[in-house]
Amino acid sequence: MRWLVPAAAAAVVIGGGAAAGTLIASADPALPERSAAQLLVDLQTARPAGFSGTVVETADLGLPPLTGLNAGQGEADLSKLVSGSNTARVWYAGQDKVRLALLGTLGETDVVRNGTDAWIWRSAGNTATHMKLSADAAEHRTGALPPGVPSTPQEAANAALAAIEPTTSVTTTGSAKVAGRDAYELVLAPKDTGSLIGQVRLAIDAKEHIPLRVDVYAKGANDPAFRVAFQQISFAVPDAQQFRFNPPPGAKVTTEQPSAADKAQITAKEKAEIAKRKAEIAKQKGQRKPAASPESERTVVGSGWTSIVIAKAPSGNGNGAEAQQLTGVLNSLPKVSGSWGSGRLLQSKLFSVLVTDDGRVLAGAVAPDRLYAAAAK
Repeated sequence: MRWLVPAAAAAVVIGGGAAAGTLIASADPALPERSAAQLLVDLQTARPAGFSGTVVETADLGLPPLTGLNAGQGEADLSKLVSGSNTARVWYAGQDKVRLALLGTLGETDVVRNGTDAWIWRSAGNTATHMKLSADAAEHRTGALPPGVPSTPQEAANAALAAIEPTTSVTTTGSAKVAGRDAYELVLAPKDTGSLIGQVRLAIDAKEHIPLRVDVYAKGANDPAFRVAFQQISFAVPDAQQFRFNPPPGAKVTTEQPSAADKAQITAKEKAEIAKRKAEIAKQKGQRKPAASPESERTVVGSGWTSIVIAKAPSGNGNGAEAQQLTGVLNSLPKVSGSWGSGRLLQSKLFSVLVTDDGRVLAGAVAPDRLYAAAAK
């Protein structure tokens, strides 16, 4: 549940797409004209040598109070992920040199990747976890990021642009200023009116071509329900010292070595990617979508912005903090029922989630009635 809202906001956009042909950016005279298609290429081919800056994530999803959402860890109030703001500092000098510092009111969490070394340090309790990544895991693993770390604008944009299809209208709105830099604005909007998402706006740096800001708007709304944006950014390559982490005095350090589980996760990820590509090819050819692999416990109903993901619900068994938190959140949701059965409903401006009593989770950027229809099949 920690990153449910931003992840869901991005995930429901993945099914969307665009017919980006000859639309021209009505840019400020200081900026050359760029078509929507050119801006999409700019995004996918951007390769900055490095940058650093401050990223702010804000959310106003119109959710009801969720009991137990605040884990009380001090570094970050989890309720801010669905209603409030999170701030992080980020340093980047290539895929294998990344550092994030999630700043909370009562503490800080740092995540550092330096080659095959990865560190997670939490000021609350002064604890550190050191992971030695295998060569393969270093290329594939993103699990070093702890729950609750805000996504960067680049990650949010990648999710929005993961599958460009004719289900989306793509336009440009001219120029913008973000973190003191000139940017083009690209707008993605679903053609299917059944989606709760009205549009996704990307502010793209005019020179470096990376996203400086991503806004997700609910249908008919004037203000974004979710935003992740650079408040300040520099494209100077950070000094190598930024990625050399030394635990503070007195820190309790736990070391994790590469395991067979890492390799198994990598293999499963690769298989899932292959299955996804086959499904895309089959769809393009007008063929029936291949059945999900045995490893997968997730299915997708529909397509584009109104697709619904159906997965097995986490059990929530046990006495751990995570299990107790999950149970508390689920019990705080309103009860719903119908011909499909009964369960609990989480509804926001951008998406709906149905947790059924028979152990399923259905989620999508759609109204609850569409989830009920999918649950009845």
